[in-house]
Amino acid sequence: MTETASPTGPRTLAIPPRPPDLQGIPVGERRAIVVGASSGMGAALVRQLAREGYQVAALARRAGELETLKAELEPVARAAGGAVTVRAVDASDAGAAPAMFEELVLGLGGLDLFIYAAGVMPKLERTEYPTDKDLSVLDVNCAGLVAWGNLAAHLFTTQRRGTLVGISSIAGDRGRKGFPVYCASKAFMNTYLEALRNRLSEVDVHVCTIKPGFVDTAMTQGMKGLFWLISAEEAARQILSAARKRVNTRYVPGRWFFVGTTIKLIPSFVFRKLNF
Repeated sequence: MTETASPTGPRTLAIPPRPPDLQGIPVGERRAIVVGASSGMGAALVRQLAREGYQVAALARRAGELETLKAELEPVARAAGGAVTVRAVDASDAGAAPAMFEELVLGLGGLDLFIYAAGVMPKLERTEYPTDKDLSVLDVNCAGLVAWGNLAAHLFTTQRRGTLVGISSIAGDRGRKGFPVYCASKAFMNTYLEALRNRLSEVDVHVCTIKPGFVDTAMTQGMKGLFWLISAEEAARQILSAARKRVNTRYVPGRWFFVGTTIKLIPSFVFRKLNF
């Protein structure tokens, strides 16, 4: 990939031609960025992409976990013809996103897959209404997605191809008592991603919304009454499968579709009596 400069505007990224296919996935289109990659589903996605020979950039706030992940995956990625790059960044720092995004795209030689896996859900008591916690959720789950998602959307528009994946939650389907702002942040994600999907469909760019149920991550540790719990690795496999099949919205695992559909149909006066 090369840079071009315009005397009347910012630098643009020249997109290289597509190379021939290799094992079903074009070798020159195995370039990905995963935001929120230090643990959970984000780290599992990086692991799978590295095994598939991707040039993958893993971003997260915790530098130590990223370096550990890189050390684990470097031999695997190298053997498959790929590489792992890590960068420590706070997903909610919108000001840092443009320069880092450009650096990574240039370093990867382009971009074909962008995944926003960052998300926070602090512990919250039923009698607690903490504005500071609520705003931190919005900063990561909403503002961070917009800051990074807009950059990916703009690049994919210019090259007229690419896949953008946002990991939302079944929690965004209704407003639950347990964490009002977390549910609202996921509802925002769903609507933003749908709007991007509608806009980017005009240039053959796909946007995939993922709605996980219970996944065995740090976020679910200590929760009681969990069912249909799956590993982060299984979630990553299903996420990438959905993205590659150009699925618009996918519950993970798929059986949550029936739960989500049922929950949406429950009248509000009944839903408010449920202990969700």
